[in-house]
Formats: sequence, structure tokens, C-alpha cells
Amino acid sequence: MAKKSSVKVRLVPEKKPDSPFFYYVKKPSKGEKAKVKLKMKKYNPHTRKHEIFIEKKLPPHSK
Repeated sequence: MAKKSSVKVRLVPEKKPDSPFFYYVKKPSKGEKAKVKLKMKKYNPHTRKHEIFIEKKLPPHSK
């Protein structure tokens, strides 16, 4: 079976990381872009504004 070419990461607002809203996006797992932390301007419906979202680790899941 082949290795995955992308990984799932969570984007949270830069100014308020404990905000109730976040995005899940795919990021390449290999190459130059895999080492750079993701930073995107996205809409936050909680504050009703466009904000900078940064990459954070996925939360641990319970089994």
C-alpha cells in the first residue's frame, strides 16, 4: 500500500486559538511545503470577519 501524499491539519484563529470555530484542511506530507506551517486568511462566522488562521496539531481522539 502506498504512503499518503497529504495529512489532515486543523486551522485555528491566530488571535483567539480557543475559539469554537476551526477548519480542517489537507497539507502535503512530503516535500518543501510539508515543513512550512500553514497560514491562511479565512472567514470566522463566530466573529463575522475574515481572520488569519494558523496550523495547530489535531486534538487527541478517544477510542
